[in-house]
Amino acid sequence: MRLLHTSDWHLGRSLHRASLAAAQEGFVDHLVDVVRAESVDVVVVSGDVYDRAVPPLEAVELCSSAFARLRDAGARVVVISGNHDSARRLGFGSSLIDASGVFLRTSLATVDVPVVLDGVPFFAVPYLEPAAHGFGSHVAALTDALTRVRAVAGPSSVVLAHCWVAGGDAAESERDISVGGVSRVPVSLFDGFGYAALGHLHGPQVLSPTVRYSGSPLAYSFSDAGHVKGSWLVELGGTVELVPAPVPRRLSVVRGSLSSLLSSAEFTSVEQDWLSVTLTDAARPDQAMERLRSRFPHVLVLGFEPAGVARTLESYASRVRGSDVEVASSFVSHVRGTSATAAETALLAEAFEAVRVGQSA
Repeated sequence: MRLLHTSDWHLGRSLHRASLAAAQEGFVDHLVDVVRAESVDVVVVSGDVYDRAVPPLEAVELCSSAFARLRDAGARVVVISGNHDSARRLGFGSSLIDASGVFLRTSLATVDVPVVLDGVPFFAVPYLEPAAHGFGSHVAALTDALTRVRAVAGPSSVVLAHCWVAGGDAAESERDISVGGVSRVPVSLFDGFGYAALGHLHGPQVLSPTVRYSGSPLAYSFSDAGHVKGSWLVELGGTVELVPAPVPRRLSVVRGSLSSLLSSAEFTSVEQDWLSVTLTDAARPDQAMERLRSRFPHVLVLGFEPAGVARTLESYASRVRGSDVEVASSFVSHVRGTSATAAETALLAEAFEAVRVGQSA
């Protein structure tokens, strides 16, 4: 059997307010092409189909279209809910939808009831919110679920799970699922299965030859910039290879003074990338974002770390000690990196006086 392991679609997500709708549609096109070209039997989606519990209508429509197209291409589809999904919403009508060849599994009650496809049992373990199921931690919840699975599973079984397994590297785009500081489960929980298709972490990762994260299909934060996104094409009992996903636009992180960013040929190669920019000018330049976008139209994040300027480690209480004008002037210095001028200080004093007079009138 050939299966395609995917996860963390996060349909409906944006990247720092930049729409990813077209990129997500492109990923669905890619999946359908892979299913046809590689004669894939089963596509597994290991959680976080949507980016939030109540997804936008466009995301729901894309999900519906994706499942229908994957079926038309010849694959069955097994799906579990992740921590971003609403288990009840995603699982609505699952007993009826099973007949179509799309199997939605979102409940603890069915973890030990396999979906059997061509003789291969698929055990679907959705994200299990510990408090909602009477557990004190994710380790306890997943241990209980996999103990139930192991009681009926054989060595050829495939397990889907949405969790953070120890040894996996996290990215900024994942939501923290820790409870009481405990979030990582031991990889040994997945020993003895034919394949464990994991979801939650956004980088493709190999924890053992049979335990893998597929990662998200797109970069959802700048910490994903170095990832090669894709899906695992798995020949059960045989080879596993990463099928790279299309890259709609690269993500890059750059830093430097505004003048060097606008003029240096060093940055020519990233002009059309989605960018996170850190400016190192001693003082915050005026209209920095507008000026950057004249060369880099897809700047999404702008930070300011003036070179050679030591940031204060004073407490909040000490920073707000003094007159109103002193506190406001200190804020100007903190934000801009240079002290307020005499004219600016006079303007601040005039503004505070106008407020005082107005309040006493």
